Amino acid sequence: MTEQAKVGLGLRREMLDEFCQQVPDEINFFEVAPENWMTLGGKFGKQFRQLTERHEFFCHGLSLSIGSPEKLDTEFVKNIKAFLDLHQINIYSEHLSYCSGNGHMYDLMPIPFTEEAVSYVAKRIKQVEDILERPFILENVSFYAAPGAQMNEQQFVNAVLTEADCKLLLDVNNIYVNSINHQYNAAEFLTSMPTERIEYMHIAGHYEETSELMVDTHGADVIDPVWALLQQSYQQHGVFPTLLERDFNIPKTPELLLEINQIHQYQQQTLASSKARSA
Repeated sequence: MTEQAKVGLGLRREMLDEFCQQVPDEINFFEVAPENWMTLGGKFGKQFRQLTERHEFFCHGLSLSIGSPEKLDTEFVKNIKAFLDLHQINIYSEHLSYCSGNGHMYDLMPIPFTEEAVSYVAKRIKQVEDILERPFILENVSFYAAPGAQMNEQQFVNAVLTEADCKLLLDVNNIYVNSINHQYNAAEFLTSMPTERIEYMHIAGHYEETSELMVDTHGADVIDPVWALLQQSYQQHGVFPTLLERDFNIPKTPELLLEINQIHQYQQQTLASSKARSA
């Protein structure tokens, strides 16, 4: 297995008892939202520490609110750094969105696609990196409205990545969901993403409200068009660590491993094909 051919799973508290006994070989890393774990003590805290000491972990934040009009919560970022340091976690990603203003909205809201927003977000990203002493990894997000847009999503994402000079968490399902909801070509969007900035990837299921409205839920199996986009991504950008997101309606581990092994299969097929071409 190469360094980039890894498959991960989002860790949930209900998985702790099982995985503290044994983690299947097919799961190469775990991902957690630090907000859900950094204040835990007692049994959960001990179990979590046991896992971080033995396995690789990534962190994917929920409430940094990088696009918020309010001042950056530097104390919160310092707490994140302490959590990452304690558990020796180097990977930290967040959403290209905001979730707070005069209070917390508990949802990911779209940042206006404007030049002003590009500069604003990029400055805040650099501020976060200075505190964390780690690269900031930005995820392309699902969105359902684009207020005040002066450019399209593809242009905005690329502009922020360039201005901030940061890494990308490429979410394949979000590309598919947005392509249906906003009627753009998912394959073209995927092609436009900068290979050199990709750090790792997400894949997940979603809910089909209607044929023209997809809702990003992480609560269902991955569908064929999203699998096809993942394969395209590997073929165009190369193989990167890929996380299966499942936030609710979580099946038993053997069922999750079916999708995890599907990702492994695509990664190995791509690597084998690449090796054959270079031979």
